Amino acid sequence: MGRNMLVDGEWKTDIEPHTDEDGAFDRVETSFRDWIRDESDARFQPEDDRYHLYIARNCPWAHGTALTLQLTGLTDAISIDIVDPWREDDGWKFTPEKNGCTPDTVSGCEYLREVYVNADPEFTGRVTVPVLWDKREETIVNNESIEIMRMFATEFDEYADGVDLYPEGYRDEIDRIIDDVYDSINNGVYRAGFADSQGAYDEAVRDVFDGLDHYDEVLADRRYLAGDRLTLADVRLFPTLIRFDAAYHTAFKCDKQYLHQYDNLWPYLRDLYQTPGVAETVVMDHIRDEGYFQGEITSIGPDLDFEAPHDRDRLPSREPDTRYEQ
Repeated sequence: MGRNMLVDGEWKTDIEPHTDEDGAFDRVETSFRDWIRDESDARFQPEDDRYHLYIARNCPWAHGTALTLQLTGLTDAISIDIVDPWREDDGWKFTPEKNGCTPDTVSGCEYLREVYVNADPEFTGRVTVPVLWDKREETIVNNESIEIMRMFATEFDEYADGVDLYPEGYRDEIDRIIDDVYDSINNGVYRAGFADSQGAYDEAVRDVFDGLDHYDEVLADRRYLAGDRLTLADVRLFPTLIRFDAAYHTAFKCDKQYLHQYDNLWPYLRDLYQTPGVAETVVMDHIRDEGYFQGEITSIGPDLDFEAPHDRDRLPSREPDTRYEQ
């Protein structure tokens, strides 16, 4: 299958897939890597209603940024648009007539690729979500999901009234976990799903389930990944877990075991889902019917109850702290 992308600002639909010589999926690095900093000499400074987030509800990387925005209480300060999960040759599209999607409220673009060209008329690269846009300078600040998540968690203290997801004293452990779950689980499912050889697939699936087995053990005696409180580490893992039984198990052949068969990961996922603000970021029809099973018969999947009691509050934890008590 080909992969669409921009080449010198022109849209191409015949680019070969990104796999290495062994048939392993090779994720292309994102291109826009500027940073919003709460510093007087920074080009991009945190301001109310200056920045805009573009996401797709089916994309786990975009989901993490939307969830961070929600949990930190920045939804009034940073606006958001949602592209159509259904992609054809023209890539991500704005279809406001579809339930759960929006127009491009900033520039009126029809396709997300136009947003990239507006930022750089000679851009070469993949058109991906999420995208963090600066409405003042009319350019893309960043399109790397974990960096956007960290910015939301650290650089907007003046406007945040939600959970401190990146607390001092926890950051080294949070960063270590984020790196680990990315390699083994977040990107591991994609390495399995897009593998072009049996060997590459086998290696990826081993990594995925080694990672899941490890964190199932970790969560046996702690409520959250980094210890006693909800952090960016949990927000990073959640989008993959919520999609696992619904999509990755079948569509990406990660079928050694369902997530709901894990003793600790399954109640942990329900605990996160039931955290205020989380469930509204999960749009399962965008994830399944129009996302991972696009153009195919959608598997029926297991009947999962994310609202079932989880009993995780018996474990040592502190309630998610808010930075700004009213």
